[in-house]
Amino acid sequence: MSDDVSSWLDALGPLAFYLVVWGLVFVGTALFVGVFLPFLTGDSLLFGAGLVAGSAAAIDIWVLTIGVAIAAIAGDQVGYLLGRRYGRPYLTSRRGRWVRTGIARTERFYDLFGWWSVVVGRYVPWGRVFVPAVAGVSDMAYWRFVTANVVGAFTWGVLITLMGYFTASIPAVRPIAYGIAVAVILASIVAGIRAWRLDRSADAG
Repeated sequence: MSDDVSSWLDALGPLAFYLVVWGLVFVGTALFVGVFLPFLTGDSLLFGAGLVAGSAAAIDIWVLTIGVAIAAIAGDQVGYLLGRRYGRPYLTSRRGRWVRTGIARTERFYDLFGWWSVVVGRYVPWGRVFVPAVAGVSDMAYWRFVTANVVGAFTWGVLITLMGYFTASIPAVRPIAYGIAVAVILASIVAGIRAWRLDRSADAG
C-alpha cells in the first residue's frame, strides 16, 4: 500500500497528493466507499501516506495529518446527517448481504458502547463506515455525536498517520510506532469480539 501511495506523489505532485488522501478519507464514511474499499480509505491509506511524508521532503506531515483529521471528522458528520435525515430506509437501501449484516452488527455495537461507539468505531473497519449513520438513525444528540466524532476521528487521523511518518523518518522510534500499531489493532479486535458476542447473545435470545 505504501508503494502505491508513493506513486501517487510522483504522478500528482504534493497538492494533488494531499487532496487525494483527504478525499479518500472523506468519502470512506460520507459516501460509504469504505464498505467496498476499506484498505484504500482506512488505516493502510493513512499509514502509507505517513510513510511517504517521512521520506519525501515535499510533503509536510502536519499539513497532511491535520487535513486527514478534518476530512475524517467531516466524513462522519455527513454520514450522521444522512442517517438522521433519511433514517433506516436509507441504510437498508444499500444493496448487498454483507452491507445489511454490517448495519445490523453496527446497531448492536452502538447499543453496547453508546458515545464510545463513535470513538472506538473509528478504529474498526466496518465501524467507521456505519456508526455515524446509525448514530443519526438512532437520534443521538447532535453535539454529543460531534464531541465523540472529534475525539475518534482526530485521534485516529493523527495517530495512524504519525505512526507511518515516524516509522519512515526516525528509525529509533520504529519499535514504539509498531507497538502502538499493535495496541490499536488489539483494541479493534477486542471491540469486534464484544460486538460479535452481543450478536450471538441477541440471536440466541
